[in-house]
Amino acid sequence: MSAGKWIGGIIGWITAGPLGALAGVAIGAMFDVGLDSVNNPDNSGTRSGSAFGSAFGTTRQYSADEQRSSFMFSLLVLASYVIKADGKVMHSEMQIVREFLRQNFGAAAQAQGEEILLRLFDEQKRQGRLQFKNTVADCCTQMAQFMDYSQRLQLVNFLVIISQADGNIDPTEVMAIQECGHWLGMSKQDIDSMFNLKGDTLDEAYKVLGVSPDATDDEVRKAYRKLALQHHPDRVATLGEDVRKAAEQKFQEINAAKDKVFKARGI
Repeated sequence: MSAGKWIGGIIGWITAGPLGALAGVAIGAMFDVGLDSVNNPDNSGTRSGSAFGSAFGTTRQYSADEQRSSFMFSLLVLASYVIKADGKVMHSEMQIVREFLRQNFGAAAQAQGEEILLRLFDEQKRQGRLQFKNTVADCCTQMAQFMDYSQRLQLVNFLVIISQADGNIDPTEVMAIQECGHWLGMSKQDIDSMFNLKGDTLDEAYKVLGVSPDATDDEVRKAYRKLALQHHPDRVATLGEDVRKAAEQKFQEINAAKDKVFKARGI
């Protein structure tokens, strides 16, 4: 996908609200051009006064490209908050974002996406950490209106992957990810589960499933079925191959945790 189409896909979703305002800052003149296109009565776009047309019952149908683009811009917003949580930008963290952009949108869009991320860093510096935190919280509320729960889970999963890039998660980054998950309307259990997916111990396996070792066998089975449904790769297939691959990896890790717990219990 070309950089222009990627930006157009973002604008196809974002037309108002805090996320749209942040997109205007990050994308600049391209944002205005995109809005003119969305508001053109000759195209299929429909713009209401609300932030996301599809979430409020308007007639526009969004393409898979637009969904991928909106997912990626949302990830860039949250990544800009998490990466800077410890006060520094690590090369390894930026490299994961670059690679993901390249895999999903191509080299041109990778450069454009990196520029957007750098502008978001600048905006955070301009606003100050506390004000930018409030901005991100408002953006998360808006994201939750048009993303289903599985997509939000995948957003947080990528934030965890980015934070683990240098092999060590800073406590401030953990807190930032937990905040994002909370603002996205996710349960504490689901957020905490993300940090234990690569664990090898039985205790970590229980944490992945979101149950205590004192849970009954039925409670364990129920917890696993819920996770399997939420994290199934097919639920995020429209977001791109890299997103699906990450979801498949996460699904395998959930199943490994289930197998470990089930074996320990003899079920």
